[in-house]
Amino acid sequence: MRTTGADHVPPRADDPLDRHFFPVRPWQLSETSYDKRHLGRNETLFAVGNGYLGMRGNVEEGRESFAHGTFVNGFHETFTIQHAEEAFGFARVGQTMVNVPDAKLIRLYVDDEPLLLPIAELDAYDRTLDFRSGRLTRSLVWRTPAGKRVRVDSSRMVSMTDRHLAVMTFEVTLLDSDAPVAISSQLLNRQDGEDEYYVRSAAMGQGADPRRSTTFHRRVLTPQSIGVEADSDRMIQGYRCAESGMTIAVAVDHVFETDNEFESNHHFDPDVARMTYRVDGRVGVPIRLQKNAVYHTSRGVPVRELVSRCRRTLDRACADGPEALLADQRHWFDGFWQRSDVEVDGPPEVQQAVRWNLFQLAQAGGRAEGGGVPAKGVTGTGYSGHYFWDTEIYTLPFFTYTTPRCARAALRFRYGLLDAARVRASQMTQRGALFPWRTINGEEASAYYAAGTAQYHIDADISYACSQYIAATGDQEFMQREAVDILVETARLWADLGFWRVNGAGVFHIHGVTGPDEYTTVVNDNLFTNVMAQGNLRDAATTVRWLAENDPDGHARMVARLELEDHEPQEWERAADRMFIPYEAHLGIHPQDAHFLDREVWDLEATPPSSLPLLLHYHPLVIYRFQVIKQADVVLALFLRGEAFTDEEKRANFEYYDPITTGDSTLSAVVQSIIAAEVGYHELALRYFYQSLFVDLADLHANTSDGVHVASTGGVWSALVYGFGGFRDAGGSYSIDPRLPEPWTSLTYRITLKGARVRVCVDHGQVVLTLESGESARLAVRGKELEVTPAEAVTVPLDGQGLRLPDGPPAWGRDGVRRADGTVISASVPHATEPHPF
Repeated sequence: MRTTGADHVPPRADDPLDRHFFPVRPWQLSETSYDKRHLGRNETLFAVGNGYLGMRGNVEEGRESFAHGTFVNGFHETFTIQHAEEAFGFARVGQTMVNVPDAKLIRLYVDDEPLLLPIAELDAYDRTLDFRSGRLTRSLVWRTPAGKRVRVDSSRMVSMTDRHLAVMTFEVTLLDSDAPVAISSQLLNRQDGEDEYYVRSAAMGQGADPRRSTTFHRRVLTPQSIGVEADSDRMIQGYRCAESGMTIAVAVDHVFETDNEFESNHHFDPDVARMTYRVDGRVGVPIRLQKNAVYHTSRGVPVRELVSRCRRTLDRACADGPEALLADQRHWFDGFWQRSDVEVDGPPEVQQAVRWNLFQLAQAGGRAEGGGVPAKGVTGTGYSGHYFWDTEIYTLPFFTYTTPRCARAALRFRYGLLDAARVRASQMTQRGALFPWRTINGEEASAYYAAGTAQYHIDADISYACSQYIAATGDQEFMQREAVDILVETARLWADLGFWRVNGAGVFHIHGVTGPDEYTTVVNDNLFTNVMAQGNLRDAATTVRWLAENDPDGHARMVARLELEDHEPQEWERAADRMFIPYEAHLGIHPQDAHFLDREVWDLEATPPSSLPLLLHYHPLVIYRFQVIKQADVVLALFLRGEAFTDEEKRANFEYYDPITTGDSTLSAVVQSIIAAEVGYHELALRYFYQSLFVDLADLHANTSDGVHVASTGGVWSALVYGFGGFRDAGGSYSIDPRLPEPWTSLTYRITLKGARVRVCVDHGQVVLTLESGESARLAVRGKELEVTPAEAVTVPLDGQGLRLPDGPPAWGRDGVRRADGTVISASVPHATEPHPF
């Protein structure tokens, strides 16, 4: 079907979606025609989840699919990583998310003819994901092979208030002819490899595409309990993972309602349970099925215990009734949007896309208690369901400033991995703790150490998120009981990993590490790593000192618990103060590492699009020889540790590195947008923002089928709030210096500081701060210190929009980097990397 009227908006140059099929609706994503050409993308875009349980947007009938998927965060199988050549300390235990039994399946037969969407004649079709209700609905009119018209309405919801529960409905109405109708509701465990498209791969340099997951060619889930309960329509399955030992129970209830005559029967075996309803259908008499599904998992609790939990959850859902379940879901999302909505007064398709991205954050982390936030959330098995640094740097800022309890839960999960991180540090011959680069269970799962384990900066990233959360919330309990342990053990790692080169007062170096840019690996003095480690060391010393002064008993317990010696905090501060920060005086930039500028510059302009991303077309050693960047590295340091750089340095660094950044990672464009806005490249900032905004919606990286790029969705919020909104949070001091894009009339976002929620509304002439909840909040707007109270809104006039450079991004030429103002940074003059002034 084609859309008409208000829903249809003519395509724009910056809107990559076909609005005939995806109409602009500010609170919904809808498709108005079944599209079998983009099954994988659409299964991801229309997935529903809550951070614990996720269901891909497969059609109910389940016949044709790119990748069937139902996932539980953290539920995984393990395997032995096979290295072609072994070495001490290599990762040994691989982990991958398991595709759990699928309860989505509801198959329809009319006159014994199946509804098969790829070949069905549809008179009407609409599928809608509603961001306010957290519910996926579909409505279609099917003309059967016999010419009978049948209306089918269905819905799917994963509960935010009871994270183990999914609620589905399926309603059939014959519109013009009586007919026999059969509805088959199934609970199906797809055995290993069935309907899967993923390939075995672990990291760059190993396998066809390192972003995809591991497939097993053996049975993963061993049946433990199956059956249908007597005198009910309840189906139960239980399994145990063959190697990890994790257990799962799934139970499904049915409520079948119709005034037609019907009969039901059931079938079950170890991998499929089926409840079938046969109906003598009459015209205009609805046939309605409600299907409640419950998932409970454990690291080792017997399946029989999980089955008992499933029964209790289903009993509670049945007692509450469908109306209460829907109302609870709507209430949860009402609160989420009150805290989190970002309103863009600009192109309506931008507002729709912004809300889809924010909705994905709710689905990835809203109810992820006890687990991390996987790189793909619970929408697909890309990256094997692993947790990376993405969580702390890209996802948690959103939760810290909108829903702090979610940030706290994610950080407490990291704390739960601290013992394993201590073991990993010991394996790497270091003191303290080294968190795994990618993991589910706490063990390092990256088989390619150069772009995995060598990214020691994950320690500083986790510590950064802890400090950011504590400053924003004032959560001293978390600081005293958990965060201080993380800060101390990661500071110990840096103090032991680095070394002193005596030259006058001495300089502290960190060698043999990899920064965020995975196209440059195992280097000395990576700028990002050193700057982040510097902050980590200082935060640890400051926290220990605060405890000693404000909570002597807590400090004493911490000292005993961690066996902290008196001299350690002073050592950390000295290392931080004398940290080597690479700086090249002639170019006025910070080299990405000690030898980065010695390499030849990759000619990106001459690289055909068919050769991107580079990691899929060139051997790693080829890439490592060049100045070419997968994702923002120095530029990310300019954002996260902005107080360590002058405005001039930020601009010079951005102009040097931006033209050699491929953006092969979806983590890059959001950071480039933020710094482009700050240094004055406003049109470029908007261009990068749109790349991030639509990266999944328009499948710009051609891998949305693997799952949502959750870190990018968090980055969209950061680009709006930190980039265009100008929010900064250095050292617990909060300021606003906005750079509103010219095509937009206004931007409104919300920030929660120690329980006080402030609404920030920016237009081209002023900033208006309004306290929506709490007692008061202190912020600075362009250097003016303000206190916002419930008494009245605070309005601050703006004199222009900050630094604005001429149109056009910086670009590399034969003579070097050409800036937007026409000046050139020569690349031919000999240089010497030297430490930046402390």
